[in-house]
Amino acid sequence: MSNMPRGNRRLARGGTLAAMFAVGVALTLPPASPALAQASSPAAAAVQSLSPQQRSIAAIAAAMASGDMPRLDAALHRGLDAGLAVGDAKEVLIQLYAYAGFPRSLNALGQLMKVVDGRKQRGIRDAPGREPSPVPNGSEILAIGTANQTKLIGAPARSPLYEFAPAIDDFLKRHLFGDIFVRDNLDWQSREIATVGALAAMPGVESQLQSHVAFSFNVGLTAGQIRQAADALDAAGQVEAGGRIRAALERHGAAPRPR
Repeated sequence: MSNMPRGNRRLARGGTLAAMFAVGVALTLPPASPALAQASSPAAAAVQSLSPQQRSIAAIAAAMASGDMPRLDAALHRGLDAGLAVGDAKEVLIQLYAYAGFPRSLNALGQLMKVVDGRKQRGIRDAPGREPSPVPNGSEILAIGTANQTKLIGAPARSPLYEFAPAIDDFLKRHLFGDIFVRDNLDWQSREIATVGALAAMPGVESQLQSHVAFSFNVGLTAGQIRQAADALDAAGQVEAGGRIRAALERHGAAPRPR
């Protein structure tokens, strides 16, 4: 934990309620999706720039979480035009049911299906992406989910709420941190960008957004890249959501962008 940013160490020691809902980081990071690989290259890291595909993920996630179907339609088209694979867009919308709920996930997946079908009819063939590797089950997935959660926070997650409602602890470890984040068809940076974008679009979850902004650094994202995600939301008309990301960054201790 000595290399963990100070804000993350505070969250780890405190075992805050917000930390319970953090996205798991695998002990061994999965390979980046081919369409997103450029964002993981040394050159991309040097300039601290999100790829166009990752920018589109932030906008897709925010529109999905807010239930804004016209903006989602536009964001999906922009993402696919930028080279986002259909499978990557699909995976983002599947993941986000854990944050925004099944109804919005199902509606968003239906919208993606319409967009892809419409583009096929116009002769556009988008990259399909790849399927995830087989997912472990039983006690193995619980162990993996627990390890992912612990790795992200920096210590085992403990809370009185887990004692009050043990089932939610099991669901978080086994399903959210296990079943979902063990899927290796989308890299962890892109998953965290999606989570930050979605939480930023939902008023009333500022503590969870604050945690995920902090945890984004643990998957290798920088403050500059997170600001670019906020910029992507501004450009997509999600100005309030972009502002929430910037506010969370400032609370975390990242200096605001010079004006």
